[in-house]
Amino acid sequence: MTLRSLLGAANRKLLSSVYRRMIPLGDRGPIVSFGFDDFPRSAYLVGGAILESFGARGTYYAAAGLMNTSNGLGDICTDDDLHSLLAKGHELGTQTFEHSSCRKVSLAYFEKDVRQGIEVVERLTGHQARGFAYPYGHVTVGTKKAFRDLSSVRSIYPGINGPDIDLNLLLANHVYGDMDVAASLGELIRQNIDQKGWLIFYTHDVRPNPSEYGCTPALFEFAVSESAKSGARILTIGQVLQEMGLAAGQTAPEVRPISP
Repeated sequence: MTLRSLLGAANRKLLSSVYRRMIPLGDRGPIVSFGFDDFPRSAYLVGGAILESFGARGTYYAAAGLMNTSNGLGDICTDDDLHSLLAKGHELGTQTFEHSSCRKVSLAYFEKDVRQGIEVVERLTGHQARGFAYPYGHVTVGTKKAFRDLSSVRSIYPGINGPDIDLNLLLANHVYGDMDVAASLGELIRQNIDQKGWLIFYTHDVRPNPSEYGCTPALFEFAVSESAKSGARILTIGQVLQEMGLAAGQTAPEVRPISP
């Protein structure tokens, strides 16, 4: 193991131990959720259609400042996409306004970016958007403390959530590439059944030739199909929180086992 990986593991252990909001999953599992970061249009037009074909819905994290633009992920979502996906029962969350990294800006700047992203999305749609995913998956002790009022905060730390869940740092597993990684996704789905846990998958664009942070439609459909066949329920993150008795905007109590 390299020094970098050792430091990364130590940092993850620290961040998983502080400023937690713990809530038990109970007997609700197995559950699978699908999230889309940066919210490219293909995530909704292609990924959303695949979910809908299985009677399921996804959680979309919008970076409002990127809307109506294009980048390496393809075309990013439009105002119409926000309204359309909500009308179809999908969930809308945020990823800050400018998609800034909390490791590269001050905590005050990042907090302002988070609040602006929420405000813009809620103003555009008239719906609460209090589910959050860290841009680039970057987390710090300061940001974990600052955003404990949000309904949920999702990381890119891999793993299965449960039996106790930290709403300040939901674990999530990427779906990147093509069918050559299908076996590893299938194994995660089987582990989730055995553990009766909550498995969260995330990706970005869903295209035949995806970016390095996206996947092909075939791989995404495989993940959804295998999840459905496994007997797990496919729910949005917000739907899981509702089952736990947390209404939109409501938060679980905070636990601080160690001081940062």
